[in-house]
Amino acid sequence: MHNEKLVSLKSMTFYTETVAKISRDWYPKDHIVQQVIKAKQFIDRHFADPIDLDAMALEAFYSKFHFIRCFKALYGRTPHQHLISVRMEAAKHFLETDARIADICYRVGFESVTSFTSLFKKMTSVTPAVYRDRKKAIFKN
Repeated sequence: MHNEKLVSLKSMTFYTETVAKISRDWYPKDHIVQQVIKAKQFIDRHFADPIDLDAMALEAFYSKFHFIRCFKALYGRTPHQHLISVRMEAAKHFLETDARIADICYRVGFESVTSFTSLFKKMTSVTPAVYRDRKKAIFKN
């Protein structure tokens, strides 16, 4: 519970700092910023759902290509990269439980355990099972 509050606080701080930076850099285009922020919040809330670029862009009321450009300008990564990052952070959280890795994979929005495992390893340098084992070892000590 404490970790969840800490993660939430860090997310809120990051969000607040990001909004402040965006407001300074994009003030004349405030409506663009607000629409992209709305779409990012949609991604953050619905990361486990099968959302695609069309759904994300629709939240911002922009074409896919304009949405990608604006999102990347604001957040430094594409909407898809952000979605994958959010899913991976959620997976790390669930790996601290006893839930099966396959269940975690589907719970955070992936459709294939194989692709989830290979992407997790690419992003963290270890498989989900090794990540879980290392976390358990840390908590034991």
